[in-house]
Amino acid sequence: MLPPVIAGVDGSAESLAAAEWAAREAVRRGRPLRLVHARNWRPRPDGGDPAGAAQRHPARRVLREAEDRIRPACPGLRVEEEQTEGPATAALLKAAQEADLLVLGSRGLSGFTGFLVGSVALGVVARSETPVVLVRAGEDAADEHLPDDDGGPSTRTGYRDVVLGVDLGDACDEVIEFAFEAARSRAARLRVVHAWQQPSPIGLGPAETGLLGGVQQAAEWLGFLTAVLQVWREKYPDVEVVETVTEGRAQSVLVRAASGASLLVVGHHATERPTGPRTGPVAHAAIHHVGCPVAVVPHF
Repeated sequence: MLPPVIAGVDGSAESLAAAEWAAREAVRRGRPLRLVHARNWRPRPDGGDPAGAAQRHPARRVLREAEDRIRPACPGLRVEEEQTEGPATAALLKAAQEADLLVLGSRGLSGFTGFLVGSVALGVVARSETPVVLVRAGEDAADEHLPDDDGGPSTRTGYRDVVLGVDLGDACDEVIEFAFEAARSRAARLRVVHAWQQPSPIGLGPAETGLLGGVQQAAEWLGFLTAVLQVWREKYPDVEVVETVTEGRAQSVLVRAASGASLLVVGHHATERPTGPRTGPVAHAAIHHVGCPVAVVPHF
């Protein structure tokens, strides 16, 4: 059986939007959808289970509400439901081990939908070895598509661009492949963006290319990016690719580039740090400031 697309739901507007997005993605991928609700259940010392019994009914209601939201748009989709015990971060990470993709709701600047605590989604993104997509409240199917001829929302037009942020110093196959697959499944254009900055003159020798003018440096970076993407163009000949190199901080460049996109794809180093797992600055900025769904793809 194919691994499912999993959506974490908690009854919030963000998680319902995530469930709807996950349902559409499951259809695109030809996968089943699993709705997961994490409960912070703790047994009584005497072995009784009143808290668990009291929480099961609200959990069923949350799951049923999510399924009712996705059925009209995806009537033929196979949907599974799962209640799992907390703590929520650990429960969702465990569920993600069986997933093709994990989808969660996001509140952007005001934090994340919390599954009882606001740090849960951040903790999942930082630790997950499965790609995680974060979806804002209010996101609907028409937001993924180009406007119609009159400028109005539509689900019958083509998809908006998929945007991929690439660090040419650490261009990871897992991240690039995810973006190409996303563009292919949508028949969308893929815009690949690399941000570069002028290097510090300290330590550069007189022959260093870092001392080239801005136009020449941009041309150099564009050549590197084209070379990195060549094998992927050959693997995905039906995907239209547009390459862009822009001078500036990667965080700012990607936030601007994602405006009007259907999906932004960024990478995340899935390694333990001395201070514990956390997202890097680019993924962190994208999660908090980008309006479209954001896919954070771990790599090692």
